[in-house]
Amino acid sequence: MEVFRIQGGTRLVGQVRITGAKNSSLKLMATALLAPGLTTIRSVPNILDVAIMAELLRRLGCAVNYNPETEVAQINVPETIEHRADYDLVRRMRASIAVLGPLVARTGSADVALPGGDAIGSRGLDMHTAGLERMGATVTNEHGYLVVHAPTNGLVGTQVYLDFPSVGATETLLMAAVLANGQTVIDNAAREPEIVDICQMLQKMGANISGVGSSLITIEGVAKLNPVDYDTVPDRIVAGTWAVAAAMTQGDIEITNANPDHISMALDKLVAAGAQVSSSNAGFRVQMDRRPKAIDIVTLPYPGFATDLQPQFIAMNAISEGQAMVTENLFEARFRFVQELSRLGAEVRTDGHHALVRGRANLSGAPVEATDIRAGAGLVLAGLVADGETVVHAIEHIDRGYVGFEKDLTRLGAKITREKSQDFS
Repeated sequence: MEVFRIQGGTRLVGQVRITGAKNSSLKLMATALLAPGLTTIRSVPNILDVAIMAELLRRLGCAVNYNPETEVAQINVPETIEHRADYDLVRRMRASIAVLGPLVARTGSADVALPGGDAIGSRGLDMHTAGLERMGATVTNEHGYLVVHAPTNGLVGTQVYLDFPSVGATETLLMAAVLANGQTVIDNAAREPEIVDICQMLQKMGANISGVGSSLITIEGVAKLNPVDYDTVPDRIVAGTWAVAAAMTQGDIEITNANPDHISMALDKLVAAGAQVSSSNAGFRVQMDRRPKAIDIVTLPYPGFATDLQPQFIAMNAISEGQAMVTENLFEARFRFVQELSRLGAEVRTDGHHALVRGRANLSGAPVEATDIRAGAGLVLAGLVADGETVVHAIEHIDRGYVGFEKDLTRLGAKITREKSQDFS
């Protein structure tokens, strides 16, 4: 096990380049299952989850080659693929459920272990399964596996209304519908840039999709899809994390290969906190020359404020002037990391899905533990501005979402090292 050891008090200055989106690249790798032949996906970040997805695809019969230097994944999909996604891989990464739609569409069957992933709250599969059942599939839960069988003649297009704009359910139904018979309409679909990315890759593969980027997506099923060469959208959550890092450390960071439109609400909040944000051809720049002002946050589905940026903004509020209310509407356990942030001296009171944060002029370094990817990032940011030394444990969570996090931080001026844990308890 490894830890990050951080000496606080350094202002971050410089340039950082954003990799392809974790939350998109994993799903694009699964999308490749829909077309026999060689699909090439570029800007795939060198993170553990990519290795897990690659191994999952190999067990389904694909040949997968990933080059971490070029960030290129090549997936050679055979004409006949397996349909079982084993527990030992799926339990490690919730994104494994992304193979469900392609497997049912391609093979007519899917046995997918119920997924694991971050400890941020329950994320049921009811909308996934209800949508597939409307398309004619039978769905059962057997021995910890979701078992899905399409009708003999394949899935049938239908109209599906999602009770909530779930990203995962939208992805599953979208990828199942592209090879279904007839027209499928997904109403109240998720609108995240990562959903748009999947749609654009599918369109390049030959899918007939309209309403991309809106809450009403219409898919006309086609007989077959073709392999493609595709470039992943930049990671808006990583970009947002660096933006908060600039504001918290009263720094100046240019964030390249990033689309500011994808995190416009978060950047607006940083401006309200006192930061200067400017766009450029390469991305955008965040400058801060004073202690931030505390700002209220309410997480909502895209284009609302991203839940994956909530921990980072709580960390910023913890050292801001004034107090702010943070409301979490998506994942009920996302506030778990607050108790770790409190170890640094942060004043945060939670009540249900609300957190009241009273800003303090100083935090104090201490040992803390990451509970999920974004909580880990938030704790690192807090450690950057805390007095003395902060040691962040369980950084394997952070490694699932950030490529070379400590290396980029060091280049920007942070005093941070990756070390072997000395905790033998």
